[in-house]
Amino acid sequence: MFAFLIYERAPIGSIVAWADGTPRPPERHRKKLAAWENRNSKGRLIHKQGKAGIGNVCLSPEFTLHEGDFGANGVITIRIHRTFSLDSNLIFKVIERPQLGHIRVFDRAGDNAELVHLAANRQAAEEWLTRHGYPNAVLEEVTADEVAADHVEGRAAA
Repeated sequence: MFAFLIYERAPIGSIVAWADGTPRPPERHRKKLAAWENRNSKGRLIHKQGKAGIGNVCLSPEFTLHEGDFGANGVITIRIHRTFSLDSNLIFKVIERPQLGHIRVFDRAGDNAELVHLAANRQAAEEWLTRHGYPNAVLEEVTADEVAADHVEGRAAA
C-alpha cells in the first residue's frame, strides 16, 4: 500500500508496518541489519497532518507513527516517532486497526491533536489519564460506523 492510502484510509490508532522491499540481512552483519531495520519496522498511527504552508514554503501532507519508547523504571526518556510524507517510496501495510469501543486519547482538541494512548474502554482511558496528566486531553471512541466502513470498503487488516 502506498503512503497516501495510509493517510487517506487508515484510522488513527492503527498499527502500520513499513518496508523497503529488500531482504533482511543476516544477524552477523550488524551495521547492514541496523540500516535495514531503520527502513523496515512498524508503529502506531498517531497523527495526520494536512497540507500546510509556512511563509513561502508549502509542506505536503504527512502522517506520524509512534515506533517505540525507551526508558527505565516506568519512566519514558525517549519516544521514537517517524513521520512520512505521501511521496515516500516505502511500502506500507495496516497490521491492526482499533476495535469497536476502544477509546483514543488525544493530547488536545483540533487538527494538531496527537494520539497519546489507545485504551480498551472509557474507564481504562480515564484511569490512564489520571496517571499521565494531559490537562487538555480529548477522548474519542472508535464507533461502529467507522469499523463497518472499513469492512464494507474492504479495508479490514489481514
